[in-house]
Amino acid sequence: MQAMIYEAFGQMPEVRDVPDPAPEPDGAVIAVEATGLCRSDWHGWMGHDADVRLPQIPGHEYAGTVAVVGPLVTRFRVGDRVTAPFVAACGRCGECRAGHAQVCEAQVQPGFTRPGSFAEFVAVPGADRNLVALPEAIGFAAAASLGCRFATAFRAVVDQGRVRGGEWVAVHGAGGVGLSAIMIAAALGARVVAVDVAEPKLALARDMGAAAVVDARSSADVAGAVREITGGGAHASLDALGSRETCWNSISCLRRRGRHVQVGLMLGADAAAPLPMARVVAHELEILGSHGMAAHRYDDMLAMIMPGTLRPERLVSRTCALEEAVPLLIGMGSNPPDGVAIIEPRRRA
Repeated sequence: MQAMIYEAFGQMPEVRDVPDPAPEPDGAVIAVEATGLCRSDWHGWMGHDADVRLPQIPGHEYAGTVAVVGPLVTRFRVGDRVTAPFVAACGRCGECRAGHAQVCEAQVQPGFTRPGSFAEFVAVPGADRNLVALPEAIGFAAAASLGCRFATAFRAVVDQGRVRGGEWVAVHGAGGVGLSAIMIAAALGARVVAVDVAEPKLALARDMGAAAVVDARSSADVAGAVREITGGGAHASLDALGSRETCWNSISCLRRRGRHVQVGLMLGADAAAPLPMARVVAHELEILGSHGMAAHRYDDMLAMIMPGTLRPERLVSRTCALEEAVPLLIGMGSNPPDGVAIIEPRRRA
């Protein structure tokens, strides 16, 4: 099969032939029809994630059809349309048994700890617990954004952030996960303030339902601007980028007893970011993380997508072949695409 692969961190990836994967007894092999290009893939390629194993095929957001199943798989058959969370859970640990597979103690992740989806095929362990059946009405490109950014945003807004209609929600970073969070919060009836440094991304944020925007380039006090717009601060705020500055601003823009959700990865130089803990204590703020979403929670998300309440396809800004994705991956750190870029591994440039 054709796949994008890198042999060393920061080294130019190349597209070449590699052996097709084989399924584990309880696993499946998916023919990848679409896979999302995510900032997390860039972090992995840069060596910011200690879990990445070399050489590596990146990619962890994908949708396609089941090509092969192991002998122990009972819920899926060859030809089924599927997607999957980026966390492949073990199904046996305490967190999995408690329903929190997104923080499985023995998790593996395509594109990081095992070969990923920037390829014509990807192997998925534990197919019965990790695959999600994909309705015919949802296209592969839209579905490819669900496994990481959209699902993570859904859990961050709905489960962790506990956002309700009428609340103010701030979203710092209007990339793929940020735009997803804006769409989801607005669909719940919240009023959203989007923060970014790029006007095209702020324009997209407005299109996705943001009630107000803050241009962080021209604002000397981003948190203060959000507090002014919201009349005292956001009820919930998400750092959808993952940096010292956006994390600090997200916490600082909250009203008393507000909820900060860290969605963007804090890696490299940002891993030990300072926090305004005096404000956290004095205002009784909550600090929460959000790491993907378990497969069993997809039903609620799909229930909002099917009638058009949520429209993840609106986030897709471009599609490309594997060869065309190499410069896009390299540029994710300094020049990420607006919206969501989708790779179609079976398409030829």
